[in-house]
Amino acid sequence: MVPMWMFANALACGNTFVLKPSEKDPSASMFIAELLKQAGLPDGTFNVVNGDKVAVDRLLEHPDVQAISFVGSTPIARYIYETGTRNGKRVQALGGAKNHMLVLPDADLDMAADAAVSAAYGSAGERCMAISVVLASEAIADALVAKIKDRIPGIKVGPASEDGNEMGPLITGEHRDKVKGYVQGAAAEGASLVVDGTADVPDAGFFLRPSLIDHAEPGMKCYDDEIFGPVLTVTRVHGYDDGLALINANQFGNGTALFTRDGGAARQFEFDVQVGMVGINVPVPVPVSYYSFGGWKASLFGDTHMYGPDGINFYTRSKVVTKRWPDPRTSTIDLGFPQNR
Repeated sequence: MVPMWMFANALACGNTFVLKPSEKDPSASMFIAELLKQAGLPDGTFNVVNGDKVAVDRLLEHPDVQAISFVGSTPIARYIYETGTRNGKRVQALGGAKNHMLVLPDADLDMAADAAVSAAYGSAGERCMAISVVLASEAIADALVAKIKDRIPGIKVGPASEDGNEMGPLITGEHRDKVKGYVQGAAAEGASLVVDGTADVPDAGFFLRPSLIDHAEPGMKCYDDEIFGPVLTVTRVHGYDDGLALINANQFGNGTALFTRDGGAARQFEFDVQVGMVGINVPVPVPVSYYSFGGWKASLFGDTHMYGPDGINFYTRSKVVTKRWPDPRTSTIDLGFPQNR
């Protein structure tokens, strides 16, 4: 999905495009290249280069590469941005996220619980727009946690080759074990493990079930780190101001959501929150295509976002041509700036 946000605009703007996918999942990129070839795209217009950091560094330094688009973790995004710009390239590098969903006391709790489950566990939580923290107002926190807990057993986990499964495996065994460590360490940090998704998982594959952690607080790893897995933490807040402060204090500013029936609170949140993509009763606020995708703070390095108007601007260079066709007989020496008479 993400490379398609890049190469469609790049090709439409007249560029050739080199896609370097993660070495962990190269097959989809090769399939995309085959489809584009079948569609008649000229050879050499869309290219796939597989590899690891060696391939990345070559692209970052190669003189024929004029612009770099990247999506990944914040440390790598910073490296891509700093290295690419040092080599004179235009760079947009999108980093990590820790997206918070603030639920006010007046919100519809069933709708909020549905949204939290959908946004936290979709794609096994391995997407930068996942909701990983619910900020629950104290007045409704117990009820909201109970509703989320009740919904989790209904999520069917297993391989997509079996009908009915909704959530698949994590990307690697190493990452599964890392996510598992966050879940198993939550209680030792002082949080409450409401649903343990590390138990009773399918034997074959890198599977975890959805986990739910309550009473997570800043300073705990389960709250601070981007877990990037099917783990939802709940932090209890006094109300709007307390929840907003936590969102704005976070190092990331990718996406956020507010659940409320109060239009005034929603309008104020739009102005107050320091996050690039905001949802009002929308848990995964990916902008439609005539806007652009990208966060703030440590979630974005560079000054342009992906797709939409920013994507067109990123893959083009403006050129200004100033012309006159005067009568030669009117030509004179004029040391001032050109002007219309």
